[in-house]
Amino acid sequence: MESNSKAVELYTLRSRSYLRFINAVAYPQGISAYFQQSPHLEEDMRVLDAGCGTGIATLAVRKAMLARGIQPGNINGFDITPKMLATFRSNLRKQAIGGIEVVQADVLELGTLPDSWRSYDLIISAAMMEYISPERLVEALSGLRSLLGDTGTLVLFITRRNWLTRLLIGKWWHANCYRHSELEAYLHRAGFPRITFGSFPFPYKHLSVWGYIVEASQVSTCSLADERALPV
Repeated sequence: MESNSKAVELYTLRSRSYLRFINAVAYPQGISAYFQQSPHLEEDMRVLDAGCGTGIATLAVRKAMLARGIQPGNINGFDITPKMLATFRSNLRKQAIGGIEVVQADVLELGTLPDSWRSYDLIISAAMMEYISPERLVEALSGLRSLLGDTGTLVLFITRRNWLTRLLIGKWWHANCYRHSELEAYLHRAGFPRITFGSFPFPYKHLSVWGYIVEASQVSTCSLADERALPV
């Protein structure tokens, strides 16, 4: 996409098609299953969903926390598309879900977020970074990194580049697709010292044909080892 305005137009026109598509491939269930096995969830943690859309990833994380007996803390989300946010807010009201605050914002203009939206333990971003031009992807990733706490982690769900995604995601959804090595390079340039790639668990492994799960941490592997070596 050449501009975020085109992403807004696309998801305003195709919001229902998007929901049908992700539900058909069990994308929300796959995200929740991943987080049910993730070491990144903890009690009362601060979570931000960057590009929350209709709340698919936000609610998947919340569901995973509750399934593990973890009480969700503050959960925030932002998206650039008003129609998607309206659907998200409507679903929250219908399901009587509290503790989630969402606003309209652009990942390339994070200064418009509320002042208190800082020091997150976990930032998630699902199927949003594909709509940032490659020339500005490092800028977007750096901006999200600035919102993390000292030991926070960014988890990206992002489209991988292969023949299937070029046809289905690239052409139909006008999204950028990336290789493993490209994502590593972008995240390192954004300042993340520790980058690992996760995977969707069974029975959602088919989602790995679509995309990567990338975990980018503020803390390097060496720092983690040093912390474990400290005397108690």
